[in-house]
Amino acid sequence: MTSVTQAPAAGEKGHVDPASSFVPVQTRSERPHSFDPADFDAPSGREVNWKHTPVDRLRPLFADEAGPTGVIDVEVSAPAEVRQSRLRAGESPRGEVFRPEDLPSAVAWSQESEAPLLSIPANVELSEPVVVRLRGTGGVAHAHVVIEAQANARGTVILRHEGTAQHAQNVEIIARDGSALTVVSLQRWDDDAVHASAHQARVDRDASLTHVVVSLGGGVVRVNPSVELAGSGAQGRLYGLSFADAGQHLESQVYLHHKGPHTVGDVLYKGALQGESAHSVWIGDVLIGPDAVGTDSYEANRNLVLTDGARADSIPNLEIETGDIQGAGHASATGRFDDQQLFYLQARGIPEAEARRLVVLGFLAEIVQKMGVDELTEELLGAIEAELAAGADA
Repeated sequence: MTSVTQAPAAGEKGHVDPASSFVPVQTRSERPHSFDPADFDAPSGREVNWKHTPVDRLRPLFADEAGPTGVIDVEVSAPAEVRQSRLRAGESPRGEVFRPEDLPSAVAWSQESEAPLLSIPANVELSEPVVVRLRGTGGVAHAHVVIEAQANARGTVILRHEGTAQHAQNVEIIARDGSALTVVSLQRWDDDAVHASAHQARVDRDASLTHVVVSLGGGVVRVNPSVELAGSGAQGRLYGLSFADAGQHLESQVYLHHKGPHTVGDVLYKGALQGESAHSVWIGDVLIGPDAVGTDSYEANRNLVLTDGARADSIPNLEIETGDIQGAGHASATGRFDDQQLFYLQARGIPEAEARRLVVLGFLAEIVQKMGVDELTEELLGAIEAELAAGADA
């Protein structure tokens, strides 16, 4: 049985049904949740949501202990219209959507006494993105961030992660009626950084959310988005791009819940891997609920393995609880270079190394273009080229 809790006020605890700890939970929608870290056991790596993750490298994030302050320097650049404040537990809209599903998320909730709020007011269209730059200086850090687009608002929020840290992070996203919100989480950490992040979002009537995860840096990066299309006509576009090098583990477990009628979902994650023990994990769960009539949904994951010794795990899941839908499907593919593409390019005088570069850029550029964030396009294409060059020199 799934435990349902409300956000506790300061000092109060959430609750998990004790019986749930004895029954393996296979369905994403049935996972227990709680605001109290004591309700979660430390992951062993055998649990369904941890079995692909190097849990030993994440253990510093399992302790419900306050660390030193100032581990991450935060700089916010935002248009004047954006409302910024801090929310204690129990202060709306903190906890309106978010329900921790694992230990690092519950620890981040409990350790963040005042969560920063970024709110785009009703009927406001931002002329430029909100950019939150987070630069780690070493150590364990916790965060809970609330991003809200009020009714009929339009805007983009970019979270940039750089430097080094062991970071447990929650991102709570609310797209209210008629709004159009884009949230980009960009991971360009140093090689020794560890980052476990849970993003949970609700999209209301006739609203849209474009959610993008870009993971290029970090030793272990685990960014798991969960999006509920709650209102009639809600749209969710979930995109991801990753490039794993030797020793890197880059992971996303994606959950898209079609709850309201006539909702539209589009999930596309692409990854490239090069180097010994480079590892990526993508698990995609789509649930079309009993009231989600007229739904149109598709999820796909594509991975390009560039060298021996790299591994991509890809698991799509689709659960449909109504027969009255427009369409639903899922797909997954992992492979090496297309020899025909390489032959085509080389036959036209393009050297092999350049041909490989063009194929990889073309493969990943689709995600960059789907983001619709001009400020990042040149940077990300340059970063992909740099990854390729580093692999060629290794």
